[in-house]
Amino acid sequence: MGDRLQGKVAVVTGAAAGIGRAIAERFAAEGADIAIADLAAADDTEAAVRKLGRTVISARVDISLPSDVDLFARKVDDELGGTDILVNNAGIYPVKPFDQITYDDWKRIFAINVDSQFLMSKAFVPGMKTRRWGRIVNLSSATFWLNTEGFVHYVSTKAANIGFTRALAGELGAFGITVNAIAPSLVRTATSEASVLGTMYDAIAATQAIKRVEVPADLTGTALFLASEDSAFVTGQTLPVDGGAIRN
Repeated sequence: MGDRLQGKVAVVTGAAAGIGRAIAERFAAEGADIAIADLAAADDTEAAVRKLGRTVISARVDISLPSDVDLFARKVDDELGGTDILVNNAGIYPVKPFDQITYDDWKRIFAINVDSQFLMSKAFVPGMKTRRWGRIVNLSSATFWLNTEGFVHYVSTKAANIGFTRALAGELGAFGITVNAIAPSLVRTATSEASVLGTMYDAIAATQAIKRVEVPADLTGTALFLASEDSAFVTGQTLPVDGGAIRN
């Protein structure tokens, strides 16, 4: 355990399991109190955070709905006194050939992967501006740079995440707020394991310089760096944490 986030409050979306849970636990181990927004129950993550001696709250939130996000933001303010760190982790990654993607598919993935980052940032940036300090960490994907079939709608959202990160950083830097993104490779989680992605682990790992499957713990060090004072002069960047899948 450390103290790099001592006294901070971190909101992590999609922290009931997988990458979000790993980040929430790492932040708690470094002294942060945690607020979780997820459609799934976050009982396991809550228990882990409390075991680390930190305060944690959670709510079932559809992060693509402004009304849900606004209610959650008020809950965090009331119970934790505001937010210093926002990790926009939640997202979906359906696999479907372009000619089978419907407009409803397109709208749904953009709502969850892109609109949510906008809505969550809109809800929590005002408090960060008041405190003149904040960290926003968005999850993008290494697929933006790779030749990945069946992911036209997904890769488009991940490109939007990068653009959002770069543009928002430019507007918030004067307020002591940094905005950065992490771009993982395919990460082994219960969700990816249960989908067709679970059959792709070895093939994707073979393209990486580090030839093993990425796990959530591989991302927590970078997330901690970007959420802490250590990255005070880093903003608008997208950091691939992908085992060297991207090497250009």
